[in-house]
Amino acid sequence: MDYNQIFNKIRKELEKLPHKGKVADYIPELAKIDPDKLGVHLTTIDDQHYCFGDADEKFSIQSIAKVLSLAMAYKQEDEKLWKRVGVEPSGTPFNSLLQLEHDNGKPRNPMINSGALVVCDVLVSYLKNPKEEFLEFVRKVSGIPDLQYSEKIASSERSMSYINTALINLMKYFGNIHNDIEVVMDFYVNLCSIEMTCKELAHTFLFLANDGVNPYSKERIITASKTKRINAIMQLCGFYDQAGDFSFKIGLPGKSGVGGGIVAVHPGKYSIVVWSPRLNKQGNSSKGMEFLEMFTTETKYSIF
Repeated sequence: MDYNQIFNKIRKELEKLPHKGKVADYIPELAKIDPDKLGVHLTTIDDQHYCFGDADEKFSIQSIAKVLSLAMAYKQEDEKLWKRVGVEPSGTPFNSLLQLEHDNGKPRNPMINSGALVVCDVLVSYLKNPKEEFLEFVRKVSGIPDLQYSEKIASSERSMSYINTALINLMKYFGNIHNDIEVVMDFYVNLCSIEMTCKELAHTFLFLANDGVNPYSKERIITASKTKRINAIMQLCGFYDQAGDFSFKIGLPGKSGVGGGIVAVHPGKYSIVVWSPRLNKQGNSSKGMEFLEMFTTETKYSIF
């Protein structure tokens, strides 16, 4: 299939549509991004590459990193993990305090902020140097040996972490955070600060399209069973209170980030990343959602 031809057709269609949404200006560093950037990169499991636009420009992956921390924690905890965080769609905003209080401090799933904070707490319990060891894990999966956290973005996000601080304090009250709050928060804002290009991020997520095996290094990252479950969580929960809409219109497991990125995988076929910084009210890339809906319609590829 000629994905580049499909990309060009979709780009022409998108140019006819009005710009919608705005950048995540509540994080000062993200407020500086050019809102009209658009990049796409698709990588197949047999190493074919298709791209257009700003696909080679780095952006903050933000909550997309939650999938990688989940994979690492799931390897450590196995099924015990689900005693502390659920696997149900939230149906509420990604930073909802009301839902967390209603559920006695157990987050609905690991893709919302409270769930990702619990995952970070799990890793802090297991790892001697969580930030360094997580970064090494992402370097191995991505094939980027010099990958670093962005101090500027982490500091910017930490300065505005009022709701996340409320979430972690509430969970600490209910006994679902076992480590020092400041340590867990520092780890969380750093993992969200990682910057990658569309190409790098598509490469990073290929293991979830390939039964848990990195198709380049041939190294098994996680088991096929855990891969299936992480893909299911992305399908059900990767887009917060727009997860049903994404599944209905696009039909792929995926995850968004407030940096404007969306990654989606088609098991057995490819990983695709779209970056467009304008967000809709649910915190997902407006143009990214439109692009992927057109893409799966054109290719007639989805998991359904």
